[in-house]
Amino acid sequence: MNELIFELEEISPKEFFGAHNVNIELLKKYFPKLKIVARGNKIKAFGDEELLEEFDRRLTMLLTQYAKYNKLDENTIERVLTSVSSEDYNTSEQSGEVIVHGVGGRTIKAQTANQRKLVESMRRNDMVFAIGPAGTGKTYTGVALAVQALKNKEVKRIILTRPAVEAGENLGFLPGDLKEKLDPYMQPLYDALRDMIAPEKLAHYLENGTIQIAPLAFMRGRTLDNAFVILDEGQNTTHAQMKMFLTRMGKNAKFLLTGDPGQIDLPRRTISGLKEAMLILKNVQGVGMIFLDDKDVIRHKLVKKIIEAYDNIENRG
Repeated sequence: MNELIFELEEISPKEFFGAHNVNIELLKKYFPKLKIVARGNKIKAFGDEELLEEFDRRLTMLLTQYAKYNKLDENTIERVLTSVSSEDYNTSEQSGEVIVHGVGGRTIKAQTANQRKLVESMRRNDMVFAIGPAGTGKTYTGVALAVQALKNKEVKRIILTRPAVEAGENLGFLPGDLKEKLDPYMQPLYDALRDMIAPEKLAHYLENGTIQIAPLAFMRGRTLDNAFVILDEGQNTTHAQMKMFLTRMGKNAKFLLTGDPGQIDLPRRTISGLKEAMLILKNVQGVGMIFLDDKDVIRHKLVKKIIEAYDNIENRG
């Protein structure tokens, strides 16, 4: 039986191995045919030579990643172990920096490789599509970038919008004025903003129009300039709504469109404006497209397992 010994230098074995050796247990999961032992500052692996070579390569990638970011979590390990090359998860140093300091000094930054790619893409392009399932941080990262642009005076206002599909069907049955009826539907956008802007300042911004949160229908006829504009839940736009939104873009504007093509709430046989726009604009210079997946899920670890379970059933169907 062949043996490979890794000695950790200038790295805390306790932090690299994780609490109760959780990171080592993940390595064992991905290399079930190897015997892996972690003791002191050494990792030993026993098994087939070809497998040991692959283990050597992946462990070196993990050590490089740890040295760069001083942390290792389940998402990072899975992405490193399943990526074809380091280009799949490595991004520039700048994209991993703090995007904005939120309420109570909270630091908000891109937490996964694809979120960092989203940050990079927004810096390079005026329009970006961020596509992926629930919990992958598309909207949250986008709102952080919008707040950063406002704080840096790169834009004069933030505009957040969603196609009010479900709300539109039930508005008549809800109490209150139009704002009160729509606010629950816009709640995820408010939640993100509350993490990033102090309550009094946020209330002031909402009151004077510096930050606007409105259903997509309210965008018609407007020219959105000097603004960071986010269209959330874009999969629920129709062809006409998407075309209307895209053509609202004014001078010095940044447009971010987020959506999950697997969660379309439109009537049957209605084409999703998001899916159509992705096809039409995929080769247009100045338009970026970032695809996030279940490895970017930063909610409870069960969310990732739930997404995988549903994907397995849906793919069988």
